[in-house]
Amino acid sequence: MSAFIYPDYELIAGVDEVGRGPLVGAVVTAAVILDPHNPIEGLADSKALSEKKRLLLEAEIKQKARAWALGRAEAEEIDRLNILHATMLAMQRAVKQLKIQPHFVLVDGNRTPQLDMPARAVVKGDRLVAEISAASILAKVARDREMQALDRLYPQYAFAQHKGYPTKLHLQKLAQFGPLAQHRRSFSPVRKLLEQV
Repeated sequence: MSAFIYPDYELIAGVDEVGRGPLVGAVVTAAVILDPHNPIEGLADSKALSEKKRLLLEAEIKQKARAWALGRAEAEEIDRLNILHATMLAMQRAVKQLKIQPHFVLVDGNRTPQLDMPARAVVKGDRLVAEISAASILAKVARDREMQALDRLYPQYAFAQHKGYPTKLHLQKLAQFGPLAQHRRSFSPVRKLLEQV
C-alpha cells in the first residue's frame, strides 16, 4: 500500500461499492476511516480475498476503525436513476452515516459523488489505499449476506452461488422462474424477460 501518496489531511475516509453488475438487489457501499495507531494487517481488494479471510477482516475493521458505515441504493432506485447515479447516491449515504465526518474522501474508481468535503477518485484504489480496501471488504461481506438471505427465501434461484451476477446459472433460473420484485427491471436480461410476458 506504500506506493500511494496520501493527501495531507488527518481524517481520510475510503469509499467503495459492491454490486453494480448484478441483476438483483441493492448496490452496497461502505465508508471507512482507519485508525493509524491501530493498523490492520492483510487489507486488500475484497475480490482477491477468500470468504473466510474477508469475514475475519470485516470483524477487525469494525473493531479497530475510527468510523465505518454502510450505504445502499435499492433495485427500485437503480431502475429509476440508473446504476451510476444510484451508486453515487449510495456512496453519499455511506459517508453521511459516518459517526465522524472525514476531512477528505478517497473513492475507488474514476469518479466521485458530490460530497460536503473534498474527494478524489483513485483507479484501482481497492488495491492501493488501505481505507478503500477496508470499505470494499465491508461492502462485499454485507452484500453477500443479503444474497444469502435472499437465497433462503427463494432457494430455487441459487443466489448464494452466483450472488445475483448474470452468470449462466442465474440466467437459467431467471428464465425458468421469472424475475422477483428484487430484480433490477432496467437491466437487459430482466427487461427482456418482462417484455415477453
